[in-house]
Amino acid sequence: MGNKGKGALELNIEKFQESMYELIVETSTKLPKDVRRAVLAAKEKENAGTRAAMSLSTITENIKMADEQVSPICQDTGLPTFKIKTPIGVNQLELKDAIRNAIVLATKRGKLRPNSVDSLTGENSGDNLGAGLPVIKFDQWEKDYIDVRLILKGGGCENKNIQYSLPCELEGLGRAGRDLDGIRKCIMHSVYQAQGQGCSAGFIGVGIGGDRSSGYDLAKEQLFRSVEDVNPNEDLRKLEEYVLENANKLGIGTMGFGGEATLLGCKIGVMNRIPASFYVSVAYNCWAFRRLGVSVDAESGEIKEWAYQDGEFIDFKENEADKETAAATSADVITLEAPITEEKIRSLKVGDVVQINGLMYTGRDAIHKYLSDHDAPVDLNGQVIYHCGPVMLKDEKGEWHVKAAGPTTSIREEPYQGDIMKKFGIRAVIGKGGMGPKTLAALKEHGGVYLNAIGGAAQYYADCIKGVEGVDLMQFGIPEAMWHLRVEGFTAVVTMDSHGNSLHADVDKSSLEKLAQFKEKVFK
Repeated sequence: MGNKGKGALELNIEKFQESMYELIVETSTKLPKDVRRAVLAAKEKENAGTRAAMSLSTITENIKMADEQVSPICQDTGLPTFKIKTPIGVNQLELKDAIRNAIVLATKRGKLRPNSVDSLTGENSGDNLGAGLPVIKFDQWEKDYIDVRLILKGGGCENKNIQYSLPCELEGLGRAGRDLDGIRKCIMHSVYQAQGQGCSAGFIGVGIGGDRSSGYDLAKEQLFRSVEDVNPNEDLRKLEEYVLENANKLGIGTMGFGGEATLLGCKIGVMNRIPASFYVSVAYNCWAFRRLGVSVDAESGEIKEWAYQDGEFIDFKENEADKETAAATSADVITLEAPITEEKIRSLKVGDVVQINGLMYTGRDAIHKYLSDHDAPVDLNGQVIYHCGPVMLKDEKGEWHVKAAGPTTSIREEPYQGDIMKKFGIRAVIGKGGMGPKTLAALKEHGGVYLNAIGGAAQYYADCIKGVEGVDLMQFGIPEAMWHLRVEGFTAVVTMDSHGNSLHADVDKSSLEKLAQFKEKVFK
């Protein structure tokens, strides 16, 4: 396409807004083809019958359910970030207003979770708007169409972003210097430190150089590259291939359960820096890699082409390995129904697969802080707390329905969890990524377990929720309220038990030992 000139262009802004709404819905509910192929390749490598294979089967079932129901793949629909290139003459202020309107509509219809929170008051705006949100970054170019890219990156993986200042000392790897090999060590360490908390198996974008802020921008920009592209910089191409191959030797695996698939993609970019600073910035993204793009006609506002949709479409039909894994899992499933006794809890051990029937209560950051200082609004003795911020919609009758309900990253509750369990008699906590030594000690003392659900599997778990029986503390907003959920067949894995055992600590230790084998210099 050529350039139409430098005069003002008359864009059909209403149609552009419709196109942006379509982009938002598609990005939230349907993984792009390149990501699907990466997930399938990981699934085919995994050993059937293992906890990692069970996780990947759940993940692919969740992807199918999101496709069919046009509902969010993950309940954390993230912080919408748009990268837009416009022809000269396009009114970028009008585009921004149209995108904001599309965001509000998508939130109202349950395609996005209301995620925008005032950083000082904690108040949720309810519509995903607020100071600085959504993030919209514009560039101009000489082409005659509008290119819009969108990424929905959730908080669990965002929290595992990391930035290194070279030279530095890295656990397991020793000194990382200001050279390509030092960069290699930083990237390998970034995968190790994420463990299962970022919903592995994941993708990473890496930015070399710049300053603190531009380095992270460059890292996130790499996530807009296709999983299957080839880096034109030969040194970076080799480094990308090296990291993708060797990160999967760390044994962290899907959800941090151990296994063959830890990293699904690695993309690296470089920019100049000043002599005093040398940053390596890593943007980690979960398996639910929600990133799409469209080419939009600069006059009609209509979508002309979709990005990342070349090649084969994978619909994840059940295969023999899935059946084998399901059979191996179902043979030993333990049923739990609250209120749960201490005796029942102490009979559980790390690795057990449980299915929960009955009532559970959601509780995230605001709830844990509240419970540390106040009485609970319900009797929590023997009950189950679910670290979850669901996507909820109210129908015409005023009844609430769960649209997406996967687990959030649990480690954020580490300062509170053990004390709250003992204070209220809570017997089980469900989340993802595991918790730390303070919680583990409380589980042993009090008689409790930590159950790891499959991160990102928001449709799979929403299907297990048969009713909403109440809600408390709505002043914290929909994601942070305490929802009373009636569930059937809610499956999770015991990863921290009442005997002092932690699968997360074990995998961390073993992966650190494996990381040390990559200490020796590889790149000059």
